[in-house]
Amino acid sequence: MHRRTLLKTSLGAALALTLGQHAGAQEMDETSKATFDTVMAFMAAMGAGEMDKMGGLMADDMVWHNEGDPALPWIGVTNGKENIFKFLGVFSANLQTTKWENEDAFASGDTVAVFGRMAATVTKTGQPTGEFTFALRAKVRDGQIVLWNWFEDSFAVSQAYHGK
Repeated sequence: MHRRTLLKTSLGAALALTLGQHAGAQEMDETSKATFDTVMAFMAAMGAGEMDKMGGLMADDMVWHNEGDPALPWIGVTNGKENIFKFLGVFSANLQTTKWENEDAFASGDTVAVFGRMAATVTKTGQPTGEFTFALRAKVRDGQIVLWNWFEDSFAVSQAYHGK
C-alpha cells in the first residue's frame, strides 16, 4: 500500500485541522514563531498525507523517538528521513488513530511542545487503546524538523497491542 494512504488513514484529517490556529496565540519572538510554524506545517502535512511536503520539512538527519514497549514495531529511535518514512509505514499499518485533540502548544527558540489527548485502535488485535494523553517535543534547525520526540501512555498502547 502507498505510504501516503497508510499515513493518511492512521493520522486522519483531524490532525491537520486541530492545532494550528489558537494553540500558538501567545507572543513569540521571531525564532520561536518560525519554529512553531514549521512544526505545525509538518503536523498538517502528516494529517493530510502530503508526503512530499513532510519530506521538505524534515532534515536529512532527523531523529524520530518513541519510548515504550520494544515489542511494538514502531517503538524506538529512528534516524534519517528515509528510515522515518519507512517507520511511518510500519506505524500506520499497526495503529489507527481514532481521536486526536491538541490542547496546548508553545515554542521557545528551536523547540516546540504540544500536549493533547488521543485514542487509537491496534490493527493487529482490533483492541482500542482507550483515551490517553500525549506530549511531543520537536526541534527545528534551519526551517526543518531535526527531532520528533513522542511521549504517550505506552502501557495502554502495549496492552492493546498484546490483546490484554
